[in-house]
Amino acid sequence: MTVLEDRIEMAHESEELTLDVLFERLERMPVPEGYKVEIVEGSVFMSPQRNAHWQIIRRLVRALEDAFGMDAKIASDVRIDFPGVLNGLAPDVAKLRDRAVQTPQGGWYHQDVEFVAEVISKGTAHNDYGPKKRTYARAEVPVYLILDPYQGKTHVYTQPKDGEYLSELTVSFGADVDMTTTHLGLTLKTDEFPRD
Repeated sequence: MTVLEDRIEMAHESEELTLDVLFERLERMPVPEGYKVEIVEGSVFMSPQRNAHWQIIRRLVRALEDAFGMDAKIASDVRIDFPGVLNGLAPDVAKLRDRAVQTPQGGWYHQDVEFVAEVISKGTAHNDYGPKKRTYARAEVPVYLILDPYQGKTHVYTQPKDGEYLSELTVSFGADVDMTTTHLGLTLKTDEFPRD
């Protein structure tokens, strides 16, 4: 058998590339401490967690807990498989329906996601504003929030339909983000959100 024939036979015998297979392989890789790994439309992205990033996430989670209680189902950096080709996303913050149940693998079903927030990292901002926004809209996530410490702005996307959000609200850090008319029904204070 030639090297080429060996490779062809190995390719036929190899497992189909699914999100589970890809994440199993990623778990065996030496991912640097403090990095988050996601698969967006089949591409693997690693992004560092910066202090400003964490401070915004912490304040957002606290606001959600204040509004919905400590027993609210809130996830951070937990894998959720979304529709489309190989979208194993780990939103910075996700709020799930009260009756949500975990998948057999310990993740969550995208159908139970009521709210997603992403805090922008320089290297992956294009994902948050592009493919992830489209993916969340396709999955009909009612409220998608982008918090951008580089621009000092908050973007609220609502009314998902046909793979896009029909409504967008942009608010500068320092002003309150009124989401009382959304599925969340709360006002988010951004006056203490750090900028990067």
